[in-house]
Amino acid sequence: MPLFIPEDYTAKLAPETMEQAITYLKEIFPDMLARSLRLRRVTAPLFVLSGTGINDDLNGVERAVSFPIRDLGDRRAEVVHSLAKWKRMKLGAYKIAPGYGLYTDMNAIRADEELDNIHSLYVDQWDWERTMRPEERNLGFLKTTVETIYEAMKAVEEEVYELYPHITPILPERITFLQAEELLQEFPALTPKEREQAAARKYGALFLIGIGGELSDGQRHDGRAPDYDDWSTPTEGGYKGLNGDIIVWNPVLESAFELSSMGIRVDAEALERQLAICGCPERREMEFHRLLLEGRLPLSIGGGIGQSRLCMFYLRCAHIGEVQVSIWPERMIAECAAHGIYLK
Repeated sequence: MPLFIPEDYTAKLAPETMEQAITYLKEIFPDMLARSLRLRRVTAPLFVLSGTGINDDLNGVERAVSFPIRDLGDRRAEVVHSLAKWKRMKLGAYKIAPGYGLYTDMNAIRADEELDNIHSLYVDQWDWERTMRPEERNLGFLKTTVETIYEAMKAVEEEVYELYPHITPILPERITFLQAEELLQEFPALTPKEREQAAARKYGALFLIGIGGELSDGQRHDGRAPDYDDWSTPTEGGYKGLNGDIIVWNPVLESAFELSSMGIRVDAEALERQLAICGCPERREMEFHRLLLEGRLPLSIGGGIGQSRLCMFYLRCAHIGEVQVSIWPERMIAECAAHGIYLK
């Protein structure tokens, strides 16, 4: 999206108070998430070896930042995009039982990101993953997990209000569940992003299900890699997909605002199917994929929750650069400063 400058924007907090608020949010939210989903914290890698299939391929076109390792004969490592597959391998390595899981502070670099109000070269997420049972691979279990996360989001919003009474809560009481196909049928003349905009404005908070698979118009709502989220398994109502995004309405930016991407992960059958759909069956030979196809990885559900995104939303910021340090185009820095938005 192009840079958006809200009319008459004023930061809700002074710079020093903003730093205190960010620190507070980054302490209480992961604690609440961990207690709600029964997760334990683990240490995350900043980089992984190239060619193992462990890194997140996102939409399949983004280039990973990479470098040679001298002591490994110049074998290349790459900075993570996210930890979607790494976390699942750790569930197996730590033998975490169904109903329990792990989370981590994920820091990534996405050099191909288009920089705007909500996108940065630097990505910080709470990445989480939870072991599940075969009978839980269904839409009902996905929705229950989403509701648990949403309740944690609402509880932290109330905490912010207790500390800063001029920042009033705006999240609706309940989150709305919508299929990507339902959204297409409701707004057939709109683009996917325009459909998200209309739905977020209407509902305030929604979980959009089935992102990654082809819809009835022959297009995808958005891209998803074939080897972590399950976006192809048939579900009730003739729909497909056991994944989705938590999206809220952001009144400062006057737009839909994605806070989390998550889902039930592929089993062996879904992995084979999605690799075929995406035309990359050769990935079967990579380390992660072999482990999964051989039944050596647990079934799981997981996702990422944007740390800076949540801070932006809770503190009513207009630009992600108000809550994190990154690199910005000089023109963007100047334009923001002219309207009272100061980027770190």
